[in-house]
Amino acid sequence: TVENPSKLFLSERKADVPGSVVLCAIEGTRPILLEVQALVGTGAYGNAQRVTSGVDRQRLSLLLTVLEKRAGLHLSGEDVFVNIPGGLLVNEPAADLAIAAAVASSMRNQPVPPQVALFGEIGLAGEVRGSNHAGLRVREAAQLGFTRCIMPSGNVGADVSGTGCEVHGVDTVGDALGALFT
Repeated sequence: TVENPSKLFLSERKADVPGSVVLCAIEGTRPILLEVQALVGTGAYGNAQRVTSGVDRQRLSLLLTVLEKRAGLHLSGEDVFVNIPGGLLVNEPAADLAIAAAVASSMRNQPVPPQVALFGEIGLAGEVRGSNHAGLRVREAAQLGFTRCIMPSGNVGADVSGTGCEVHGVDTVGDALGALFT
């Protein structure tokens, strides 16, 4: 048996690499930290590719459109690859913020600070919507040494206090990217 799956999934993560972000996910009823990787590059063949492993490709397309329209990232001509190392399939909407941050990090060639973890659903207007089990997610991040958690403002409250992890609530995807890349 595996004592701590989060440690296992993050064991080979390279910190300070553009396009690498830690997601606070929920698998069943258990919190788990996963790496989300993204690679953005100029499309060579005229049609931009959207390739995913562990993430729904249509969800990625939606997030890329939101990033373009609501956060000003020009991704329409770029190839975008997103991967969840370890073979896990992530279906929960709370993965949106981590995916968007990984894409923005790769696009800007600027790493997300390695002690930051994220979660939150992104709506079509660019809003970051609350997610279930916020307290479990933040506690798992804090137990693994993460010092900052970017999450929906709607989840900031008593159930995430006392973890030792600085909680930063955001209302929009633009706010989240501003908090990560300032």
